[in-house]
Amino acid sequence: MTMTGGTREGIDLTRVLDAPQQRVFAAWTSPEDFAAWYGGEADVPLDRVAMDVRPGGSWSLVIVMPGVEMPFHGVYREVSEPDGLVLTLKDGSAPEDTEGETVTVTFSDLGGGRTELAFQQRGGNLTPEQYAAAEDGWEAFFDALAARLAARP
Repeated sequence: MTMTGGTREGIDLTRVLDAPQQRVFAAWTSPEDFAAWYGGEADVPLDRVAMDVRPGGSWSLVIVMPGVEMPFHGVYREVSEPDGLVLTLKDGSAPEDTEGETVTVTFSDLGGGRTELAFQQRGGNLTPEQYAAAEDGWEAFFDALAARLAARP
């Protein structure tokens, strides 16, 4: 977490995952994998996921919970297989004329079939409370990612 004058500017998280680097990259770039963990415990129907994983390509998905749908979308800025991704992230409430948040994920091979995931979200588009809530969401997503990788190595 970065703080400037008491104002939160983003999210920084690091996880060590029990999966090889290439498998972790695939979990972020395969629609089946991405739908399985993005959203944590919520449902992400595979037919509501689109991914064009290349610089300039877009991605989108919809998290479906009882009585509510939460769309997310963005554009891939950098794709460096298997080392990481840079992409933009917007939810349904983001103004159309903004780029949204920028997410940078780096996957570092630790050897022994383990990978460090370093996650950063920046943009300054959220309030400190919204960043705190988003961080809690990403933590839940990464718990689901770890479970996915354990179930489907």
